[in-house]
Amino acid sequence: MIPALHIAAVALLCAGTLLTFYRLLRGPGILDRMIASDVLLTTLMLAVGADMVVNGHTRTIPLMLVLAATAIFATIAVARYVSKQDASDPQGEAPVDD
Repeated sequence: MIPALHIAAVALLCAGTLLTFYRLLRGPGILDRMIASDVLLTTLMLAVGADMVVNGHTRTIPLMLVLAATAIFATIAVARYVSKQDASDPQGEAPVDD
């Protein structure tokens, strides 16, 4: 029973990773790519957590904290970049045809 759960967990994590890579490479905008990178980091944290459960240790908790901090800071950086880009773009003005 336990090996079947391991195989199912690995298969789901791999499927999620592949779908996330697809969105990361294909994403039409920067925000889509940012969400995909957040999902990728979350999937990596889930894989590290599953490793801790399977092997019965807590040695990789600092790695999970670093991954979470990276995801948070990257999201904040992209959000600030996009908000500055939106502020420089005039809102509500129709394009002028010459």
